Amino acid sequence: MEMKNMKVSLSGVELQNPVIPASGCFGFGYGMAEYYDIDILGSISFKGTTREARFGNPLPRVAECAAGLINSVGLQNPGIDEVIAEELPKMRKVFHQPIIANISGFSIDEYVECCEKIDKEEQVAIIELNVSCPNVHGGGMAFGTCASSVGEVVKEVKKVASKPLYVKLSPNVTDIVAIGNAAVEAGADGLCLINTLLGMRIDIKTRRPVVANRMGGFSGPAVFPIAVRMVNQVAHACGVPVIGCGGVSSAEDVVEMMMAGATAVEVGAANLVNPYACKEIVENLPDVMNRLGIHALSEIIGIV
Repeated sequence: MEMKNMKVSLSGVELQNPVIPASGCFGFGYGMAEYYDIDILGSISFKGTTREARFGNPLPRVAECAAGLINSVGLQNPGIDEVIAEELPKMRKVFHQPIIANISGFSIDEYVECCEKIDKEEQVAIIELNVSCPNVHGGGMAFGTCASSVGEVVKEVKKVASKPLYVKLSPNVTDIVAIGNAAVEAGADGLCLINTLLGMRIDIKTRRPVVANRMGGFSGPAVFPIAVRMVNQVAHACGVPVIGCGGVSSAEDVVEMMMAGATAVEVGAANLVNPYACKEIVENLPDVMNRLGIHALSEIIGIV
């Protein structure tokens, strides 16, 4: 079988393949490195990081569903300074590909401070701005559901960040293209979508919500068709590279997401079900490409 070209480029950052574990589903990588050589991955989007350390939301914070799961972890992380001092060096010992830093915040000031710090770290290649968190300066609304809020935070972060900036979009909106365009007009170099949908489960025996926070982010195979649709809309309308995410669990899913318009693809909940999910996808991609007559993955980006 001929060697398949799986290389892709995100705003000048070359990846050996398009497979990226999604933020929050792979930690900082080194835990997974005990199971397989994670250097086979295209990149890793590390755990969502905020200014202060966060313990996260009360337990229980995960609910199983028929074709996915609901999580309300609440951005548990050690804080930006600890990530830079401790986590990145540990990550670098086992992972030598480009790293994506997922940055979150509860105010524009926090986003700017965290991005300014992480931008100085040479091992970080791309900043992924998670705008799906509550905006405490705006009455508890999520940044990512309002085009003007997205534009404002991106504009301020671009003043301090030299690395490519990818904005991770919330699907909990009526018009994903409007939000994507707002991010791009404010200076975003690329977009990542989708983040989780808002979901809820109720324990009918206890008559209480399964998750202590009542509701949480719904992810897994059930959201894949929604993600493909949104990626396709945004890729055609917004004119920047897109990282596709949401329910991806096979090499075929990666190809479908790329045909929809994604340049690279993040794998989230599948890692929680099968720790080898990303490894298997990378290994299976050449066979799928061969079966479909694809010589280079770059050929199929946005062909639909």
